[in-house]
Amino acid sequence: MILFTMLGRYLKIRMPVACLRLFSILWLITPGLLYAEGLPPGPAGSPPAATDAILIEAGAFVMGSNRVDTDKLGGEFGVNKPWYLDEHPEHRETVQAFLVDRFEVTNAQYATYARTQKADVPPYWMKNGYLLALAREQLPTESEDRLRRLVTEVFKLDVDASALDKAQLEALIGLRLRYLDNVPVVSVTWFEADAYCRWRGARLPTEKEWERIARGVDGREFPWGNDWKAGVSHTGENPDYDDVAPVDAFASDVTPEGVRDIAGNVSEWVADWYQPYSGADFKSTDFGETSKVVRGSSWSDGAVHYNLRLFQRSAYRFYLPPDGRYEDVGFRCVTDAGRADKSS
Repeated sequence: MILFTMLGRYLKIRMPVACLRLFSILWLITPGLLYAEGLPPGPAGSPPAATDAILIEAGAFVMGSNRVDTDKLGGEFGVNKPWYLDEHPEHRETVQAFLVDRFEVTNAQYATYARTQKADVPPYWMKNGYLLALAREQLPTESEDRLRRLVTEVFKLDVDASALDKAQLEALIGLRLRYLDNVPVVSVTWFEADAYCRWRGARLPTEKEWERIARGVDGREFPWGNDWKAGVSHTGENPDYDDVAPVDAFASDVTPEGVRDIAGNVSEWVADWYQPYSGADFKSTDFGETSKVVRGSSWSDGAVHYNLRLFQRSAYRFYLPPDGRYEDVGFRCVTDAGRADKSS
């Protein structure tokens, strides 16, 4: 019973009570989906669909900044970390050529990994209903009443489910799952992101590589240029999206080489521990091998002002415990140029 195994794993990591309630709804509504007999397992070690990778040429670039929060805006917006200081000093860095995923890793890609490698799945899949994607083949065997309850109680779709027949309900659920297939995976720890990339024959980008992707060779302030533009990236101000958006939704959030969603949608784990740059004067008790660097801004549920231009700047740094799960943090992978990615 594959989903019972998942539940055990969730309990082991102290799954949120809200997610346990959703699991109970899924069990009451669709007990048939909880059994592995109807789930065709993927072959062990099978790779995800081919990844669209972009070559970043070897060379030098500008990293960090010398900016100072002269207007004390950090305190005004309740940001505890001093603005800009951990970006000091601005300096030149070099990278070797590497290939980077055009898009952040999606739910569908991660589902292939979780299924074939028997890895923990993100708790967020309980919240948004994507856990059902692991058993979507069983949907045609469910009763009309159960499908109707999935539409209203799990996916909470804004439709009159009572007016839909079984075929329409199946189609609606399938459409929602396909939409979520193309959304970045979130609520994965740094260790899980690292394991996924390694399974693919890839790795997480270094902080240096990530900033080279975002800033290009001309040291630009934002991926699209030096001027901030509202609505260019998904940071919560767009009324069409109140959650993570599909990876191809914001074509304007793009680097010169074509890498997407660097400034917004979800923040991204990178390989490095949070450490000061060489030659930095700023001291912080948070420096050390306790937190991993997180780069890029993300969508916002209103609790944090992610639409502030500060967070979308390509030099901005943040950090989080590597064993934490966050609904606005995902990742993408890179490979050294000339090394084959198993997904290619």
